[in-house]
Amino acid sequence: MSEDSYTPPPDAPEQPATCDYCGEQFVDEELLALHHGLAHEEELSEAETDAYRAARETERDEMRLFRLKALAALVAIYFGFIFVYAFVI
Repeated sequence: MSEDSYTPPPDAPEQPATCDYCGEQFVDEELLALHHGLAHEEELSEAETDAYRAARETERDEMRLFRLKALAALVAIYFGFIFVYAFVI
């Protein structure tokens, strides 16, 4: 993606969080903490490691909730089609 075509998200902060190790920029501190844990694991301080673990737990909980909502939507759609099929045929 070229630098000219990049459009930041509407809720992006004015000053992005910047990685001290590689200079990459992130929308928030939580994404920066995840980046630190994945890309710079050997170089992290104790505080950065704790921030990574907390961000990972938060992301894991959010993904679990998303999966449950997606499953519920698929089940609702599936049974909706069954009911429509039963009444139409």
